Amino acid sequence: MNSYLRSQKRVVLRNCGQIDPNSIEEYISSGGYRALKRALLEMEPAAVVQTVKDSGLRGRGGAGFPTGLKWEFAAKAEGDPKFVICNADEGEPGTFKDRLILEGDPHCVIEGMVIAAYAVGASKGYLYIRGEYGQSYETITNALKQARSAGFLGNDIAGSGFGFDIVVRSGAGAYVCGEETALMESIEGKRGESRVKPPYPTDKGLWGYPTVINNVETLANIPPIIENGADWFRQIGTPTSPGTKVFTLTGDVMNRGLVEVPMGTTLRTLVFDVGGGIPRGRKFKMAQTGGSSGGCLPASLLDIPLDFDSLREVDSSLGSGALLIVDDSHCIVDVVKSFMHFFEHESCGKCTPCREGTYRLARLVEKIEDEEATLADLDVLSRLCRVMERSCLCGLGQAAPKPVLTTLKYFKEEYLVHLRDQAASKGA
Repeated sequence: MNSYLRSQKRVVLRNCGQIDPNSIEEYISSGGYRALKRALLEMEPAAVVQTVKDSGLRGRGGAGFPTGLKWEFAAKAEGDPKFVICNADEGEPGTFKDRLILEGDPHCVIEGMVIAAYAVGASKGYLYIRGEYGQSYETITNALKQARSAGFLGNDIAGSGFGFDIVVRSGAGAYVCGEETALMESIEGKRGESRVKPPYPTDKGLWGYPTVINNVETLANIPPIIENGADWFRQIGTPTSPGTKVFTLTGDVMNRGLVEVPMGTTLRTLVFDVGGGIPRGRKFKMAQTGGSSGGCLPASLLDIPLDFDSLREVDSSLGSGALLIVDDSHCIVDVVKSFMHFFEHESCGKCTPCREGTYRLARLVEKIEDEEATLADLDVLSRLCRVMERSCLCGLGQAAPKPVLTTLKYFKEEYLVHLRDQAASKGA
């Protein structure tokens, strides 16, 4: 077995490529909906919540918040009806893990949603999917029809007396709608803009009612946790980040695509064992973890474990699981400029620090690349990033400065060679 396969452990992707995603019969024959029946017929809702809490599962959408704790908040919240939302918006550049989960194992996501609904007492669910995901939309819509016909959605699911159904909503392409409150605004038919928190969705979410919002990958972990138990899940990964993580390997790496490894696997293992190393004889220069809003890490951090806490210590994050590998043929300032253009374009404009800040970040980085900036501009760039981190309303604006700050930290010399006064001093 080669290192590409040896380093992986498939939990979320266990059925992808192994069964026909359009066949509920094949999903059931592989053990599908067994966890749902166990939850509905053998466990109380509070026991389901406790199992997920005990597993240590943390949200795979980026924030890493404990899933069981979120469910507990919603279960205890006053208000009826309650909702469960699957966030399948996935607008992060370079990320396509949720798309392949939906297209490769749609019933697993449905099963996870129904278990979540039973645990918190929800009666209706929404699956909010990225508008460009036409195949995913068709696959999940077909799977929902099959699940209803088989009695796994609707009234009296599996003879338990519990009822729940799911509606699919397609987004219109706004990156900000991946943020949970903007997503709810979109479902309600409003402009996709983030809400002020608190109140949090578990207290006042969709239409003001208690709402659980989980990512596709998070929900895909639920059936195996219920089936195998919390202790089984905790044996995978690290003590504070149990389980596996699905990564999207892109950029300057031999093996591009989707991989699933235990939490805590090192960056070096992903790049050189699973990823097969850097092509064309080039050298590794940088890896951006967590998508465009993630930190940019140098070769000196290749041995860092990829888990929530370890990456936070170096000002980065797991984020959506996108892992961009950059070789030594690229200019860091040019790479960062492309990130800043993305955030400038995708800011919803609701809050001033993000609306004006993303514009100014893009202009400052352009100025640096064009060798028209000075050391004073570099100081303004750094201070603007800090202001945005503290004052932007949602995660888009708060995280937009991260690529700038981490490259200033680890690759500052590349900024310096672009500065006008630095270039002038060298010419003299």
